[in-house]
Amino acid sequence: MSEQRIPLCNARDLVEGGNAVPFDVVHGGETCRAFAVRFEGLPHAYLNRCSHVAMEMDFQPDRFFDDTGQWLLCATHGAVYKPDTGECAGGPCRGGLVKIALSEEDGVVHWHTDWNLQPLSF
Repeated sequence: MSEQRIPLCNARDLVEGGNAVPFDVVHGGETCRAFAVRFEGLPHAYLNRCSHVAMEMDFQPDRFFDDTGQWLLCATHGAVYKPDTGECAGGPCRGGLVKIALSEEDGVVHWHTDWNLQPLSF
């Protein structure tokens, strides 16, 4: 299956350092939660799975940034990730977050499917 661009949200829905826009994907044959955020003006998206323990990271719905708005934080164990790359920046991490490709065009943010990440219904 070739890569496709799936409309995710209006660009204005992603506020710098603000709440995430959640969405569902199929990853490894399982339905998984994912999230998109805006950092330094650009949209970024990841599977909502901490690399320390494969559990959702947000303690409050759609809140991933720490109080400074500079780091993505796993609310359960305190693992810290870089918002632009998903790379582990501290705490109990076992690698980085699974990044999902995004693009922004004409006021719409799209996510890009690939062989490992597919929309729930195609």
